[in-house]
Amino acid sequence: MERPADSPRLDVLKALGDNTRYAIYLELARSPLPLATAEVADALGLHVNTVRPHLERMRDVGLLVVDTETRGTVGRPQHRWSLSPDAPTLGLEPSPWPTLARTLLDAAAHGGLAPEDLADAGRRQGRADAAQWPVGTGCLDGLVVEQARLGFDPATVESDTRATVAFAHCPFRDLAAEHPQLVCALHGGMVEGFVTAFEGSAVERFHALVDRSPCQVDLVLAAPDPEPSTPG
Repeated sequence: MERPADSPRLDVLKALGDNTRYAIYLELARSPLPLATAEVADALGLHVNTVRPHLERMRDVGLLVVDTETRGTVGRPQHRWSLSPDAPTLGLEPSPWPTLARTLLDAAAHGGLAPEDLADAGRRQGRADAAQWPVGTGCLDGLVVEQARLGFDPATVESDTRATVAFAHCPFRDLAAEHPQLVCALHGGMVEGFVTAFEGSAVERFHALVDRSPCQVDLVLAAPDPEPSTPG
């Protein structure tokens, strides 16, 4: 017997008819980053073995997509879950910002704006972001928090005066695929504007997605303040 044309929609509704699956869906919808199975379980106070079959069921009906962890950790690969681009809103209306960003980027590309124009705009935004941090904040600490807030999932390797920040997730990846030079210039400018707002810190090199994946930035940081000497 041939299945009705709206069968995929019915499968989605049935999948979300379960309270646990609906809670998982909401958790993933609210997260700016893909979540690991253990992170979903922790957020809902459930065991990973309870959560895993629900995630797989939602993937099977097209609600979720899963990616393998990109950081090269030792052991079993970690899976990260996010909503499928084709997942129905079901009343959870998407933010208008992705549409606005895509429209403005398209206008910038067709209006003849160069990557450096986007980088300048990014630097202004980066400096504005840095200005909100209290005096005494470390450049690297602030940058990591700001980039995490935007959804870049930063990871750092650092020494006293140097650091590399890798961005394991790019929230602008779809836009970057269409206009890589412009999007990466904008992101690089935001990072540079933030970093250079901290005296003594600078961007040594920004490795965009067109250079490597994940993208990353190499920083030169201000030397730490010397510890005060102890009176003799």
